[in-house]
Amino acid sequence: METTVRNKQVILKHYVNGFPEESDLMIVTAPDTMELKVKPGSSTILVKNLFLSCDPYMGTFMRESDSGSSEVAVETLSLLDAFIPGKPIAGVGVSEVIDSDDPCFAKGDFVWGIVDWEEFKIDISINVPLSYYTGILSVTGLTAYAGFFEICSPKKGETVFVSAAAGAVGQLVGQFAKLMGCYVVGSAGSKQKVDLLLNKFGFDDAFNYKEEPDLDAALKRCLPQGIDIYFENVGGKMLDSVLMNMNVHGRIAVCGMISQYHTETEEGIQNLPVVVYKRIKMQGFLAFDFIDRFPKYLEFVLRYINERKLVYVEDIVEGLENGPAALVGLFCGQNVGKQVLKIA
Repeated sequence: METTVRNKQVILKHYVNGFPEESDLMIVTAPDTMELKVKPGSSTILVKNLFLSCDPYMGTFMRESDSGSSEVAVETLSLLDAFIPGKPIAGVGVSEVIDSDDPCFAKGDFVWGIVDWEEFKIDISINVPLSYYTGILSVTGLTAYAGFFEICSPKKGETVFVSAAAGAVGQLVGQFAKLMGCYVVGSAGSKQKVDLLLNKFGFDDAFNYKEEPDLDAALKRCLPQGIDIYFENVGGKMLDSVLMNMNVHGRIAVCGMISQYHTETEEGIQNLPVVVYKRIKMQGFLAFDFIDRFPKYLEFVLRYINERKLVYVEDIVEGLENGPAALVGLFCGQNVGKQVLKIA
């Protein structure tokens, strides 16, 4: 068995302006070898990555910190480090412990977490794919749960609209809403994704926003009774149109605004006065704000997984060398479901 290795890494070549491209990233083999043992008394663990999560926020970390929204993102996501040119990028992953000097972890354990943040031990008695710990059983799932239940406080019979509804978070929000007895509509960027919303995730209605010249008309067609809850993933024109269709005392959980992450000029929102007139609650959030709810979330979601009342779709790409393409494709909407990179 090898006792030393050279790590293969995905490196950010340079800061990015506009949409990231594959050429902004490169695969390198580290010049220095590393021991496959931890130092006695160090209380550390050594892990081998198995699955890596590709997420929209990662694009904002590729921009220089003084470039507007990226600066805000880096400051507020203080649990994560901004990417640095010449250094490996980082994110949520599932790993196997290959050596340990920490009494909480043993060789052969599986863990998930974020580099430089925290490691969570995986209970292998739970009969789910390990890749789920990059998504539904990780930060992604907690994001959907916290935004929908903790911020939006849904009630049976309410109307719910989810943008980017076929993505990692959106597919869960829609299904959570259906479990609550809500009427659920989603938007997505292709016919394949719309079909997925209607036929696999159980949404009541859905539309392809790319084929809708008038988003306001599309929302009125699908939600003539108005919107009680909006789970926001997109921003821009979609948010502006949704605001005009919100009901009085509606709630908006602002999870992300992917349409604005890589534009040189961010779109302004014209209809914000509606928030006042209709007494709308609109709140941005991060999953880390609710990390203390994670055990409660696991108890909630595992029950529905075991009862086969939740469906989770993953788009798994194999091989670290295909990581740049998988991550960049995410920003263009090429993925269907949760984008995951399988390493080993």
